[in-house]
Amino acid sequence: MVPLLARLPFRRDDGSAARPAPPAVLAALAAAAVTVAGLAGLWLALVVVQTLDPGGGMSAGSSATLGARLWLLAHGAELRPASGSLALAPLLLTLLAARGLSWAGRVAVRVLDDGAPGGAVLRAGATVVVVHLALTWLLALLVDDATAGTGWPRTLLVPAGLVLLAVGWGAGRESGLADAALDRLPGAARPVLRGVLAGLLTALGLAFVVVAVALAGDASGYAALSGALGGAGAGALGLLGLSALYLPNAAVAVLGLAAGPGFSVGTGTLVSVHGVTLGSVPALPLLAALPDTQAVPLVAFVSQVVPAVAGLVAGVTVGRWFTDRDGGSVVAGLAGVLAGALLGLLAGLLAWAAGGALGDGALAQVGAPPVATGIALAAQAAIAAALAAATTRWRALG
Repeated sequence: MVPLLARLPFRRDDGSAARPAPPAVLAALAAAAVTVAGLAGLWLALVVVQTLDPGGGMSAGSSATLGARLWLLAHGAELRPASGSLALAPLLLTLLAARGLSWAGRVAVRVLDDGAPGGAVLRAGATVVVVHLALTWLLALLVDDATAGTGWPRTLLVPAGLVLLAVGWGAGRESGLADAALDRLPGAARPVLRGVLAGLLTALGLAFVVVAVALAGDASGYAALSGALGGAGAGALGLLGLSALYLPNAAVAVLGLAAGPGFSVGTGTLVSVHGVTLGSVPALPLLAALPDTQAVPLVAFVSQVVPAVAGLVAGVTVGRWFTDRDGGSVVAGLAGVLAGALLGLLAGLLAWAAGGALGDGALAQVGAPPVATGIALAAQAAIAAALAAATTRWRALG
């Protein structure tokens, strides 16, 4: 919509052509559109859910406030209700927000004149960042009340990092600056980055499979928990939507389980291949995937292949993209080690982003430990990636 408006032949009253809107204005509109679309979508979804509640549910204003708080949580903000700190980002909504911000960054560059210098690209991206952050912080100020206050240090810092990464990626890809930066990297860097991406997607894909198997194994528990919470169709649909928003968080928790450290759902519940400790958990149907007994489930043992398989995929990708200029099988093996180490680093960052707190009590720690998960997965993936990369490159050399 914004690029289309930039190209429309607006006319003055005297028939002469009007000057197009300044790129800064169009970039600001694109940034505002992301926030408006996100809040409107959440509000509409909540209103639809409330219409199914036989008791009437929340008002439209309360739904808007709840949607705004979900939007803030998706940006990594912290809320402080009476129960304590609430800082657990719904990663699916975070990904959607990041996708929208990347689009806004692309729009900000697209409305510039062709051949605009790098400084103009940076100013266009900065406009999107400033406008979106201003709207996000204003939203945090508006919903800051006695019911659920705002934890300002985290709310100021974490959304800024998310917005910078998403907008920078979109603007960099659209302007070609990202490709130019990649071209300046050493020759083996591109195969390593491709291997890391392939390995990460493989690990997350397998983690989603583990979550699906665990949920299917206790489908009756999921149905019983959904029905016990009441609210007729509203309760079931609302909990289904909330579970979907946090499904990527569950997949990242599985990475902690597969790597070895496990994951926790508060201080009373720990799931790892070394043992299971069960405690009270929130009545969320997604948590029906947790073990019903203290015996380690079979799917937990099977999940231990995830780091090795991800490392093998990363290593094969590195070896296939290696050229004669990059080196032989030994160099490819070393590149595989680097790819595995970077894969572990990304897994640790994801564990940090997917974890958080649901209060100051027993649920003060939810998710996989970031440092331990990153180190354990890096060690396992690096070995597998080194062997796969060296073998693949050796076979390519004949």
